[in-house]
Amino acid sequence: MVFYFTSNSVNSSAYTIYMGKDKYENEDLIKHGWPEDIWFHVDKLSSAHVYLRLHKGEKIEDIPKEVLMDCAHLVKANSIQGCKMNNVNVVYTPWSNLKKTADMDVGQIGFHRQRDVKIVTVEKKVNEILNRLEKTKMERFPDLAAEKECRDREERNEKKAQIQEMKRREKEEMKKKREMDELRYVGAALLVLTEEIHRR
Repeated sequence: MVFYFTSNSVNSSAYTIYMGKDKYENEDLIKHGWPEDIWFHVDKLSSAHVYLRLHKGEKIEDIPKEVLMDCAHLVKANSIQGCKMNNVNVVYTPWSNLKKTADMDVGQIGFHRQRDVKIVTVEKKVNEILNRLEKTKMERFPDLAAEKECRDREERNEKKAQIQEMKRREKEEMKKKREMDELRYVGAALLVLTEEIHRR
């Protein structure tokens, strides 16, 4: 079971936030994450793994502050120790930076590049943020592998279409170039012929 939330705190389109029920589900979320996903966790404490799905073309730097705080509050609220504390650090990083090795416990991860890990501090619990998110909460039992495969297939099809469009343009440009070359050749031949006629 995966819990889904919607962050409607900004004027732009809504963001999807999701988290697993337990550490075993976190394993599936780690395994089947999307390149658009940003992972959140309370720093140095046990907590839920919370993911934010960015909109297409967005980067971690593009996350609106309000959405960032929604994710940070949600992950803090789902930490047994962190939920009782003030000034809790929450780490976040792109899903692609998560590192999972065979010797790690269930739900445990590391990072490929520490420099790609960012930190945001939640000073204290803000009930209005949590209440707003709770109203959007949905439980689903998604086929994470199938959803990722569908997403990857769409991306492959888009890239294929872009390549085909690029080839079509190149072909068109080559055709125009040939036509221009032929016109120049015909023009040059006519010029030579005209000069030849004038000499007679």
